[in-house]
Parts: sequence; C-alpha cells; structure tokens
Amino acid sequence: MDAIFWETMGLTFRLAAVTTACLLLIGIPVAYYLAYTRHPLKPFLEALVSLPLFLPPTVIGFYLLLAFSPNSALGAWLQEHLNIRLVFTFAGLVLGSIVYSLPFMVQPVQSGFEHLPLNLKEASYTLGKSRMETLFRVLLPNVKGALLSGIVLSFAHTVGEFGVVLMIGGNVPGVTRVASIAIYDEVEALRYAKANEYALTLVAFTLVILIAVYSFNRRHHNRLRA
Repeated sequence: MDAIFWETMGLTFRLAAVTTACLLLIGIPVAYYLAYTRHPLKPFLEALVSLPLFLPPTVIGFYLLLAFSPNSALGAWLQEHLNIRLVFTFAGLVLGSIVYSLPFMVQPVQSGFEHLPLNLKEASYTLGKSRMETLFRVLLPNVKGALLSGIVLSFAHTVGEFGVVLMIGGNVPGVTRVASIAIYDEVEALRYAKANEYALTLVAFTLVILIAVYSFNRRHHNRLRA
C-alpha cells in the first residue's frame, strides 16, 4: 500500500465525512417537516427526496454535470461572481454526493419521528418548549437509533459511490479520485492485486461499521423492552 493508495482512501473518507455532516444539517429539518406536515404536496416532496434511490447514478450525475458546467447559466454565474468551479473539484463531489445520498439520511430519521407518540411533542409544547427546543431536547434523543442509521447509511453510501462521482469529478488524483474510481481504473489496467487492496479495505471498513450499528440498535431495543 503506497502513498497513492492512502491519498485515495483519505480522500474517499473525507468526502463521506463532509457529505454526512452536510446531510445532517439538511436531512434533519427535511425529515422533521415530512414527518409532521399535512401539506397536500407531501407525496410529491417525498417522491422528490426518494428519486435518487430509483434513478441510475449516471442520470443524476449527467444532469448535475450540465448544471455545474461553466457553460450553464448556474455554473457560469458561480465561476464569474463567486470564483467557484464545481466540475472536476472536491466541492462538486460534495454537492453531488449530498443530492445522491439525501434519501439515506432523510428516510430513517423521518421514520423515527413518525413512530414517536404524538403526545410526546404535544406535552413538550404544553410545558412551554419552542419547536427548536422540542426537536433537539425531546424528539432527537428519542430517535437516536434512526439518526445513527441515517448517518451510517449516508456515510457508507457515499464511500461506495461511482456513477455520480465519475460524471461530476472525473478522475483527478488527489482531488476527485476516490476509491470506487480507483478500483475501476485498476481493473481496466488489469492490476487486480491493486484493485483488491482498495476493494478489501472498503469491505472490511463497511463490515465493521455495520456490525457496530447492528450491535448498538440491538442494545437500544433491549433497553426499551426492559
């Protein structure tokens, strides 16, 4: 395992960590709104959030590439006024990963909110707590398992991305060359031993994380039953 291997793995986990942190900030309010809203457009919003689950990653990557390209109105405006270039950059990978992994954060947390007793929120309001206090001090502590699932699923899904990151980021060493792209490159070059290093590392990491999550959820459910 050489310096390029560690650079690639470090970039992969950095992308997953930054994406997951951004999804926490975005996903919790979205999940809260979808769990409790009675707006007639709720089915449409839920479908929109779930869309990345059903579309091929290359479709999402293609449209994001068009949107972020310097030839598009948005891409040109960002580059001209804010000096931000999103195509073939780490920032572009983060934005693409947020779009692609959004349902993996929103859906578990939304389900957690929906399974809470309604009187829990109402009791908090009765005691004079604001919506923000109720969310952070009452609701979120009671959906820790769902929140952990959302964090792990988002992180693991981002680590395993291929189509979206390839379309938006390409293959720039040290900038956008993550592990999934590296595996594809090594296999194409018939360097199977090198591809195995990346693949085996991802398998081992994912297995350890999943075992930890399942163990946590099992202990959490046992405490609730006790």
